[in-house]
Amino acid sequence: MNHSVFIILGASGGIGSALVRRLTGAGSTVVVAARSIDRLEALARETGTEAHVADATKFDEVQRVVSETISRHGRLDGIANCVGSILLKPAHLTSVEEYRETIALNLDTAFFTVKAASRAMMNTGGSIVLCSSAVAQTGLVNHEAIAAAKAGVAGLVRSAAATYGHRNIRVNCVAPGLVETPMTHRITSQEAPRRQSESMHALGRLGQPDEVADVMAWLLDGSRSGWVTGQTIGVDGGLGTVRPR
Repeated sequence: MNHSVFIILGASGGIGSALVRRLTGAGSTVVVAARSIDRLEALARETGTEAHVADATKFDEVQRVVSETISRHGRLDGIANCVGSILLKPAHLTSVEEYRETIALNLDTAFFTVKAASRAMMNTGGSIVLCSSAVAQTGLVNHEAIAAAKAGVAGLVRSAAATYGHRNIRVNCVAPGLVETPMTHRITSQEAPRRQSESMHALGRLGQPDEVADVMAWLLDGSRSGWVTGQTIGVDGGLGTVRPR
């Protein structure tokens, strides 16, 4: 992985920042992008990375980050999209605006990542890593909008892997369960919702950002996962497939 060049979108979040630290610690060149300038600049100072303020729900901004990375570093070995959101509402109480925002943050950003990166990697190959969710695989109450968005990501991964495999572009995603991050703090900081969430995971606990980031880093590294494509890998304490006792 040393000397590889990676882009991390949504780098200022819990999983994104853990992935950045993992990659820079391994000696890779990492370009970070996010909408939150304060957290992004703090991460860039900490890790010595190149920062771009960008809204990944806008294709032109994703394309700009990819183009500027190649212009500066001469290559792009992999890109990971860690942009996302959580919306826990039944469909009848979800506003059209909430639904569209959920799709934009979770599915649109994933599609734009594939669209920009696949063109950049067309002659060199590379790895694209996205984020789905365990809720795309198992039906959970009040997850309609986010489940639809994350299921779309998993479908996108399979199709893009088929389309670009002959170019040696690998496309995969992780599907986390509930992970302790700033985004999930409203759930994990309250005793009753936290205990209920823990009981739904076969391992009896919530995930940590590093646990998801480690799998994403493995998928980015072609020397270790070079024969893996089109996969959705559950990093979820069993939530997506296992019913605990």
